[in-house]
Amino acid sequence: MAASALPPSGDRPGGRPGGSAKTCDARGMIEIHRMFRSEFAEGPKLVVRVAEADAAHADVVGDHLSLISGSLHAHHEFEDDHLWDTLDERAPACAGHVERMKAQHAEMLVHLRELDAALPAWRSSGRSVDAAPVLLALHGVNRALAVHLPDEESTIVPVMETVLTQKEVDAAGVHGRKATPKGRTWQQLGAILAAQPDGGDEWLHEHLPAPVRLAWRFVGRRDYAANRAALWGETSG
Repeated sequence: MAASALPPSGDRPGGRPGGSAKTCDARGMIEIHRMFRSEFAEGPKLVVRVAEADAAHADVVGDHLSLISGSLHAHHEFEDDHLWDTLDERAPACAGHVERMKAQHAEMLVHLRELDAALPAWRSSGRSVDAAPVLLALHGVNRALAVHLPDEESTIVPVMETVLTQKEVDAAGVHGRKATPKGRTWQQLGAILAAQPDGGDEWLHEHLPAPVRLAWRFVGRRDYAANRAALWGETSG
């Protein structure tokens, strides 16, 4: 049986007039989605920027693609392990949406695994023949993201905000941080900030304590800029 459509307000099907009261703020899902959209959309441009047989540059770009692939893997693993069953239990009318999310995740996983499998050969050679399957996999990921992310934002996030606690929602961010490889925190943080409409100023102040904000300004921002320059084969003047 198909789930009832959810109105843009986030009112739950069958809920009282005026909609259900919010139990949490799940904007973080949309903020992270912006990062995935931006980083994967840029991926093909970075790949084609690498000169033929420039293995050193390919390794830098490939390492970055591996980082964002791992981040998306972790994001979806959290939802698969902790979100879908909870929504099924607390918001039965959302069952159809949940099943669609699971199917979209399964499709995404195919493309992410293709990307993960294609990266090592290209990273070690830099050759266009090895870049071709990387580009094909990125195309698959981007196509799947274009369907999945807006669907999740319009049908799942509003329900989350009426049935989950703030602790349950915040656990997704904790999981993502734990999944970030050691030494890659600044690159990940920079990507999140860069994807926000205002460049990340609001996100920085809302989510990070003053000491971390200070470290970002004096250490992290420079580290992120140097990595960005290396990705594009430039020098970070």
